[in-house]
Formats: sequence, C-alpha cells, structure tokens
Amino acid sequence: MSTQKTWRVAVLPGDGIGPEVVAQATRALEALAARDDELAIECTTFEWPSHAWHERHGESAPADYLDQLAAFDAILLGALGDPGPTSDPDRYLLSDAVSLAPLLEIRKGFDQWCCERPCRPLPGANQYLADPRAADIDMLVIRENSEGEYVNQGGRLAVGTPHEIATQVALFTHRATERIVRHAFEQARVRADDRASDGRAREFGREARASQVCLVTKRNAQRYWGDMYTEIFARVAADYPDVDTHHELVDAACMKFVSHPWMFDVVVASNLHGDILTDLAAVLNGGMGVSPSSNINPSDRSRPPMFEPTHGSAPDIAGRNLAGPAAMLLTTAMMLDWMGVEDPAAARAAERLRTAVSADLAAHGGEARATDAIGDAVIGAL
Repeated sequence: MSTQKTWRVAVLPGDGIGPEVVAQATRALEALAARDDELAIECTTFEWPSHAWHERHGESAPADYLDQLAAFDAILLGALGDPGPTSDPDRYLLSDAVSLAPLLEIRKGFDQWCCERPCRPLPGANQYLADPRAADIDMLVIRENSEGEYVNQGGRLAVGTPHEIATQVALFTHRATERIVRHAFEQARVRADDRASDGRAREFGREARASQVCLVTKRNAQRYWGDMYTEIFARVAADYPDVDTHHELVDAACMKFVSHPWMFDVVVASNLHGDILTDLAAVLNGGMGVSPSSNINPSDRSRPPMFEPTHGSAPDIAGRNLAGPAAMLLTTAMMLDWMGVEDPAAARAAERLRTAVSADLAAHGGEARATDAIGDAVIGAL
C-alpha cells in the first residue's frame, strides 16, 4: 500500500503579470514531478481573486472562497492589483483596498501569522550596493503577519469636510508577539546549523555566537507596544543563550540595511515595520523580480500557507511576455521547502528548482529575455 502524499495546491494567478509568471511556476512543478516518481503535486487553478472576476461578478472572489481554499495543502499566488494596461483610460480599476483585500483575508483566514522573506543575493542578480561585502548578505526578515498596524480597526468621521477625522488603531497582543519572537529564535538556530553544514559559519556579537536575532521597534516614539515587544523579546531570548541578540529602531534599521546589511541574520518586526523592511531587503537581494516570500502558520501545518513573490502586478508590462519569473520560481521553491519538512521528494525538488533558477541568473543576469524563454531555460536545466 502506497503512503505517498499528493500535495494539493490552489493556484491563484491573480492580476497583471501574475498569470504569466504563475504559468512558469506550474510548468516547473509539472517538470519536477515528471522527473521524480516520488513527488506528487496536484495543482488547481482559480480565476479569482482578480479584477476580471470582480468585473464579471461584482466581487473579487466567491463568498465561500476561503472555504474552498481550506481544502488545499498550500496556496500559490501570482499578484493582485491594477491589471492595466495603464494606457487604457477606461480600464476596469479597483482601489487598492478592494483589490488587495483578499490577500489580507487569506492571511487572517488561515492564521498565516508569519511572513518570511529571505535575503541572500544570487550571482547575476542586480547588485545595488557598491561595497563588495554586500555579496555576503544573508538575512531572513520575519514579519508579524496577523495584527499590529494592519488590524484595520478605525474609521472616518465627517468625510470630505474640513472637520474630517480618521482613526487607524494598531493592536498588539502578548500571544502574537511571543510566538513571532520565538519563531525568529528557532529560525536563527536552523540557519546557523545550515550555514555550518555548508561551511558558511558566521559570528555575531562579542561572544562570537553562530546566529543572531535583531528586534525592530519604534519604542522611543511608540512606547506601549514597543516596550511590550522589548520585554517579551528579552524573556524569550533567555531560552536561547546560544543566539546573539540586538535591537534597532526602525528608522535606524532602514539606514543600516543600506549601510551595512551584512551585520544582520534574523530580523523580526511588526506588521507595518516588517512590510517596509522586507521590501528594502528585496532590493538588497537584487530587486523585487528575484525575491520570494511566504505566509505561514509555523504552529499549525494543517492550515494552508500562501506563497507569493514580493513583486506586484506590474501593469505597465502585463500581457507582453516581459516579466521575469525568477521571484515566482524561487517562491515555488519555498513552497517545496515547506512541503519538504514532511516529504523528502519535495525537499529534493526545492533544491533542484532553486539551483536551476540560480544558474540561469548567473548565466543571463541583466539580459532582457521573454518570460517563457526564461521558463524554458529553467525547466531545461531541471
């Protein structure tokens, strides 16, 4: 009797360049499965959420779409937002609040409380820092993904008048803070072990520890949640004496991400601060076009995670076969990594896909090539 697991993946191409880059990701998954009898992945593609679906039905997705997605092991998302073309003044256009709402609903609906974005530049990717030490950047930015500044509590009074008032409430809980901080320390240990096995050991702090966690807040101006984050961070850190610790205010962290980002290992931040820092880290990684991302629930693998590249829908080039699919392919590799915790075949596939994308970047970085041509090259390399 076979015990092989078939991974069920909900594919949401979305808007703009989403369908183009997702097509290369599903091709890669098919190619990987065809080359390994022990890997079984079943992809189901949905037309929602998207502008096109909203234009036809008056909503971005069916009312029960979260229930439909709950039947899957993982979600692969292309992009959401203005589909363009921007040259068409009569295009069907939704506000960001409407078009991106499903993104937040999926994260909250499946309690995907952790967003992870790795930053480790690949040869061939754009290098925006002149300092040669930038080639050694190796950090993981972990963003609290469930609350904080993005709970969407508040409102507007006297709208459109000189007396208008807008409130936007941020909410921080002990539970969510403790779990994201503890996850950051656990990931620091995992990364240290991985570097040691690869001969890439690093040292942090005066004690020359093998890993580090940097907490980012704005506690000097936002005292209450900043102090709570700091106190919980200190208590959790006591359980990880082998991990170096560090604290930065978010403005200083942004400065140091640019001036000497190689000093960071694992960075943990609130929802808003993490959102900003992960995009900055994406530039250090070589740009949005090569930066993957995941939204996961580390404490409950029965809840489907969502994997999406850091880039948006890029309406200016949508439909022209110009979008680089590297970020989408590397995001797919992150999804395979997540599966690989239980499935050795998926772990092998993740490494093969990441290696193929990296080799293609190293050989052709900076060249202007069609989306499907890059897909062909990566799949050929598999």
